[in-house]
Amino acid sequence: MRLYLIRHAEPDYEHNTITKQGHLEAKALAKRLKSEGLTRIYSSPLGRALHTAEYTAKATGLKTKVENWTRELSELKMEPIAPWGPLIAWDLPGEIIREKREVLTQKAWHQIPNLGSKKFSRVITRVNRHSDAFLKRHGYRRAGGRYWVLQENRERIAVFCHGGFGLTWLSHLLEIPLPLMWSGFWMAPSSVTTVLFDMRSEKWAVPRCIGFCDVSHLRLEGLPISTHGIKANFD
Repeated sequence: MRLYLIRHAEPDYEHNTITKQGHLEAKALAKRLKSEGLTRIYSSPLGRALHTAEYTAKATGLKTKVENWTRELSELKMEPIAPWGPLIAWDLPGEIIREKREVLTQKAWHQIPNLGSKKFSRVITRVNRHSDAFLKRHGYRRAGGRYWVLQENRERIAVFCHGGFGLTWLSHLLEIPLPLMWSGFWMAPSSVTTVLFDMRSEKWAVPRCIGFCDVSHLRLEGLPISTHGIKANFD
């Protein structure tokens, strides 16, 4: 199985949709995904994801099914931190995260200042639980960091979601400590991240990222890459 994690196109947060630029991105994205042989399309319930997915659904003739658990994790807001002010978890500066290298593991990262609240733990646990249920429906049952193959699946599944959510989900799939995922990676608007369920035997599959933040569709159409989500020195 191939799983395509797609961040929505350039957002218009105020109106719960995408910008004029975002519509151009979504059209270019649909043109690219039409050739991928998609078999299913899922989307976050939020307008910016749904409106991005509409173009691909029309291009492929597939229906979009809403998965509520893939909405953005907006509850992961933190108290103001000087000198950066209020932040959301995935925008916590890497200099704070990497200062605590000794706890940058899947089990201990909650010890990093500002990331250890019970609220954060509940949200991440919820995402992981829904991820496991979603993949079990598609033939893969999680066992530790591996997935038991319940039935062979060669589908190509697109999930239109969000930057913070996408990085959080990838952390669970790839067994990368979440703070490193948040501070070390960024998903551009309308970008495509491809995860292959790599089977070296008939029994087990292990998610493997074979393409991250692909924006080749934008380059082919001569469109700029939106900087939404980058906080400093993008240029």
